[in-house]
Amino acid sequence: MSNNIYIVDDDESVCRALKTLLMTYGFNVTTFNSAQKFFDTVTNDQPGCLLLDIHMPGIDGWETQKKVLASGSTRPVIFISAEKKDDATARAVKVGAVGFLQKPVNGQTLVDLINTTKKN
Repeated sequence: MSNNIYIVDDDESVCRALKTLLMTYGFNVTTFNSAQKFFDTVTNDQPGCLLLDIHMPGIDGWETQKKVLASGSTRPVIFISAEKKDDATARAVKVGAVGFLQKPVNGQTLVDLINTTKKN
């Protein structure tokens, strides 16, 4: 499995913080401030894990996950959001994500979850 991580979040400070954190663990990180830019740049044959915010202008995280699955991609998706609804975690797993983490994200928890996706 690849060390590529794709972060899609409209908050530039979140992108910067997560990129800095994950690069210290040896990941290759690319950030996108919209789902459309991600889809325009990354093809299904490029391996890696997708970290996805839920609330974004344009295509939100839920719709992005639907498009990822509809495209035939097997790329693991982890939702990262400030969403506080109790059902967000269950909904994330139900739509095929490997996990849901609430912002602010614990760095070690995130890295551990990413690493579990690499064993599959």
